[in-house]
Amino acid sequence: MLAHRCSRNGRTAWQLVFGSFLGLGLAACQPATTTVAPLQQGLVYCSEGNPEGFNPQLGTSGTTIDATSAQLYDRLLDYDAEQQQFVPALAERWQALDDGQRYRFHLRRNVQFHSTPWFTPSRALNADDVLFSFQRWLQPNHPYHAVNGGNYPFFTSSGLMNLIVAVERIDDYTVDFQLSRRDSSFLANLATDFAVILSADYGQQLLHAKQPQQLDRQPIGTGPFQFVEFRKDLLIRYQRHADYWREAPFFEQLVYVITTSANKRMLKLLTGECDVIPYPLVDELQQLDIDDDIQVSSAVNPNIAYWGFNTARPPFDQPLVRQALSHAVNRQAIIQAIYNGNARQASGILPETSWAFTELDQTHAYNPQLAKQLLQQAGYEQGFNMRIWAMPVQRAYNPNAQRMAELIQADLAQIGVRAEIVSYEWNEFRRRLDRGEHDSVLIGWVADNADPDNFFRPILSCAAAAGGNNRTNWCDPNFDQLLEQALAETVADNRAQLYQAIETYALQQAPLMPIANSLRFQAHRTDISGVELPPYGAISFRHARRILPVDERGEQP
Repeated sequence: MLAHRCSRNGRTAWQLVFGSFLGLGLAACQPATTTVAPLQQGLVYCSEGNPEGFNPQLGTSGTTIDATSAQLYDRLLDYDAEQQQFVPALAERWQALDDGQRYRFHLRRNVQFHSTPWFTPSRALNADDVLFSFQRWLQPNHPYHAVNGGNYPFFTSSGLMNLIVAVERIDDYTVDFQLSRRDSSFLANLATDFAVILSADYGQQLLHAKQPQQLDRQPIGTGPFQFVEFRKDLLIRYQRHADYWREAPFFEQLVYVITTSANKRMLKLLTGECDVIPYPLVDELQQLDIDDDIQVSSAVNPNIAYWGFNTARPPFDQPLVRQALSHAVNRQAIIQAIYNGNARQASGILPETSWAFTELDQTHAYNPQLAKQLLQQAGYEQGFNMRIWAMPVQRAYNPNAQRMAELIQADLAQIGVRAEIVSYEWNEFRRRLDRGEHDSVLIGWVADNADPDNFFRPILSCAAAAGGNNRTNWCDPNFDQLLEQALAETVADNRAQLYQAIETYALQQAPLMPIANSLRFQAHRTDISGVELPPYGAISFRHARRILPVDERGEQP
């Protein structure tokens, strides 16, 4: 069995979770045993909130993606950030045909779906599963299209819904994607956490049982872990997928303990109740670094924190007002107060990790006097009342939206704008954002892939406004036309120039105010290794393992 390790409260993380939640008694901390099983008992991840569901096709919340994409599912191809190239996943290989308007994917054989108490697969993965997974959101008449809301924000905002004309089955292990035009971002979008492959077999079974909604609630995938249970506000439990087509995980169980308070997550990490936590409080990182039991890791994360204005509501429909608000905010003070030196002030929408990044800062500099003049020109010499919506959760791009909102509130008061700060529980917050109830919102974006398009189209295009992912509700046909030109261009240098022009145009119109590009942090017990924070994509526990103690003879107990 797993060797016990003494934590500060005398209980190990796996004892607390795998014992107490199952109603088992907890033993006192004992010396390490002398035997160890081939598999390790379990890992506890204290997550920051409840997922919206268990199918990443249906949302873009980082909380949902972290809980589902890399744990439960696979996709046709992956992106290797170190090699900066696409690598095979469920597709062993692929090829571009018809001058880039058709792509053919050759599927891997003998890939097994999860087998659970509610579903036993009748076959391995084949072309039918790929068709089912993509046609669900592509075809309005598909039996699953409207199930659980029928909203597919990433596919709408990325343009894939309009780009993919058809998904065709050539044979059991060959699938073609017919495109309406050449698109330089197509493969990059297929390598995101949203383009997961579901089980057509499971979908058919649920239709027969008249329970199609369970597809996204009791998920079935091909990923390294399989779903066991979800208790809202308490936990999500997964178990190892023993028949995983790649090397199966080291842990028998993976448990997400839902802990919305950052302070409580830190405390649980220190006492050994959590093995890994996301978004540790930045001002406590130094304390954690000197704790022998805790290790803090960071990763370059292509992200942008921004203040978005709901341009569908007056007075935020006026560029002069948006520019005035942007000039009113001391962003450097925000960086110092919120990020403690672990972020850079954004000089545009693209972070410096992007190959299309330019050093030229085109944002609106802090200038309260100019802000007042612009408000006067717009007809708001006496200011106005507004609301700032602040996220209730920590994200890689914004560790403390509430405090950030307070700083902005104080800056706005200097130009006569009276701001109220609003927040809700995370899923309610997102639902209300989808309905456009906000005046402005402190939120952000983490890139799903390395293509610059992923920083523009998903958060500022007309398609994204229609799909709900564009929190500014800004829709400018000129901007969309520039995006299309960039996507049709195949020469990288020419594309970079086009994206720089796109960024200039967007910043002049000011539907949002870029704030910061931040590192992504996580903290974990020092006996845990292999927890991956890829620059593009969700946290992954596929390679996670516990480093067992070594006895006096230099052997693992």
